[in-house]
Order: sequence, then C-alpha cells, then structure tokens
Amino acid sequence: MKIAPHSKLVFIGDSITDCERARPVGEGLFGAVGKGYVSLVEGLLGAIHPAHAVRIVNMGSSGNTVLDLKNRWQTDVLDLKPDWLSIMIGVNDVWRQFDLPRQTEMHVQPNVYARTLDELVARTRPTVKGLVMMAPFYVEPNRADAMRARMDDYGGMVRDVAKKHDALFIDTQAAFDGVLRHMHANAIAWDRVHPNVVGHAIVARAFLNAVGVPM
Repeated sequence: MKIAPHSKLVFIGDSITDCERARPVGEGLFGAVGKGYVSLVEGLLGAIHPAHAVRIVNMGSSGNTVLDLKNRWQTDVLDLKPDWLSIMIGVNDVWRQFDLPRQTEMHVQPNVYARTLDELVARTRPTVKGLVMMAPFYVEPNRADAMRARMDDYGGMVRDVAKKHDALFIDTQAAFDGVLRHMHANAIAWDRVHPNVVGHAIVARAFLNAVGVPM
C-alpha cells in the first residue's frame, strides 16, 4: 500500500464526503467519520491492513464549492498536518449552474474552479507525502446531458491539476460509468448526486485501488 503505517489521512470535500461527520473535526468514535465512503475506507483499511493503523479524518462540509474550501483551507487542512490528503470537490460548483441558473453569484465558473484548485494544491503539495484528487461526478449515463457534460469538463480540470502536481488522480466518474452499465442511476443516487451505500462503495473502492489496496 502506498500509504505508510501510522499516516494521518485527511479527506476534504462537500456533502458527498461529509455524510454527517462529527464537528469540528470528523475523527473518533460513534460514526465521527460520517456514514459515507470515508467510513468505508476507514473500515476496509482497518480490516485489510490493521498493522498500518492509518488515522482517518473527515473534513467534508455539505454545500461546499472550491471557494468554500479555500476559505477554510488553513484550519481544516494545513493546521491538521496530514501525511496524506484526499480532495473531492466540484459537484456544487457545477450543480448551482443548473439548479440555480439565475443566481449567478453562486456559480463557480471553469476558470475560477481550475485556478483555485491549482492554488490550493500548489500550496499544500510540499507539505504532504501523498495527495489524492478525485474527480467530481454526476450519476447520469447520458454523456450528452448538459450537467453530465459540464461535470466531465470539471473532472478534466482535476486531472490536469493532479498531473501538474504529481498527485494521484481518481476518475470517479468512470467508476460510476462502469456500474451504470448494469444498474439504473436511481439505484445508486436518487438525485444523481448523493450516493446511497452502493454509490459510496464505488467511491471507496476507487480510492482504495488508487492507493494500492486492490478491491
């Protein structure tokens, strides 16, 4: 596994990461890491590599865009001093363009998204041993769908930033696409965005594969 024993692994993102994690820091007992993919990663790492004793912290926050991450980056990432950091952001950056089309002040346009993400990663990469960047996703098999197409564009920006800064890139959308060949989107995420347990397992599996835990 790429994550060394006794590493501290911090996850940051939006509601897909949050999943009712504890405040102010999502770490500890009684579901503190939330009910989503982060909890599955914690459980599987503990079961498969118990001797590694990887410390998992969930700093997801519902409704966040990349601009919200920027505002809390110091306290919720840098001050926690992670050995590894996982970032998944972008769903709300895209979604607000479609569900609130007239409230343009809530939209994060592609140039702002790419620039802000690059700034955060450039600031953080020298301080961590490993960085994982997961593409945002939309659980919709029709690639011509307007929101799916825009989400793919933002995922491409994540890929570019990851390549620039020597980070692991996870094509989360591709992971969902594989399952969507066999299951309807409604069986994975009722609103095409917030996954059920199957959807969270898809994300967790993609993450674990990327860090060298074959699933």
